Amino acid sequence: MAAAPTILSRRVAFVLFAATPLFFASNMLVARWNAGAIPSEALAFWRWTMTLAMLLPFAGERLWRGRGEIRAHWRLYLFLGFLGMVVCGAPVYLAGITTTAMNIGLIYAASPVLIVLLGWLRYGDPVSPRQATGIAVCLAGTLWIVLRGDPANVLRLDFVPGDLLIVMAMVAWSLYSVLLRHSPTKLDPTTRLAAICAGGVLANIPFYLFEAFFVAPTPVDLKTVATVLFVALFPGVGSYLSYSMIVAALGAATSSLVMYLVPLYGAGLAWAVLGERLADFHLVGLALLLPGLWLGTRR
Repeated sequence: MAAAPTILSRRVAFVLFAATPLFFASNMLVARWNAGAIPSEALAFWRWTMTLAMLLPFAGERLWRGRGEIRAHWRLYLFLGFLGMVVCGAPVYLAGITTTAMNIGLIYAASPVLIVLLGWLRYGDPVSPRQATGIAVCLAGTLWIVLRGDPANVLRLDFVPGDLLIVMAMVAWSLYSVLLRHSPTKLDPTTRLAAICAGGVLANIPFYLFEAFFVAPTPVDLKTVATVLFVALFPGVGSYLSYSMIVAALGAATSSLVMYLVPLYGAGLAWAVLGERLADFHLVGLALLLPGLWLGTRR
């Protein structure tokens, strides 16, 4: 009888394993589908404000109990919030105006190997020759996508603004992940996420106010409310909590495979929902990205 809950939890974990890449990829789909209809800072600010509101019923009491820990490291939580919810927030939605959801997903796919590279550069994390090869191959695939399959674009400085914004967001996400891994804390993962969300909301306020007063006000309509609730629930709370449940049930090594599925889910969603088509440079990029990811993240 004691084994039943374990079997059930593993079955649920495998269902979540299939669903979690969909949660992550859905944010890239929203970025392209929205394409500036809702101002980018407004969408990022309200996404993380609603995410924080959804987390507080579960983590509010523990946040209060851990206030000493948060007070001692408030600069870190604010900086993590800036990286994860500001630099990885509005620029992604702004990028959707000029680039495709496929490009967003495929460029973001390089983040796991960049995390390995930044960990080596900043903290001296060991990198094997196989990982170094994977990093080089994966980053070559990303560069091929940014250049749209034409190396001459480097000489012409002919880049799509949205692709460059995604590269910036991808670097910020990788740095966020490295700092998160190497920053000791007494908070459990959900409480820590809530603290970082609070830092992200605070860091977003000046950008949101500037946009609201000098660029474009936030529309208050059904589409805005529905979009904010969607990005807060699925790529916000849903992706983070489901991933933590997978790690607990299946282990970190198996769970890391989720990130290999995100670019495939993203490309599939972009094709099925938005009617985007895979170009030759996408196929070449994928042919480099996927083996590069596998080599670059396996120890």
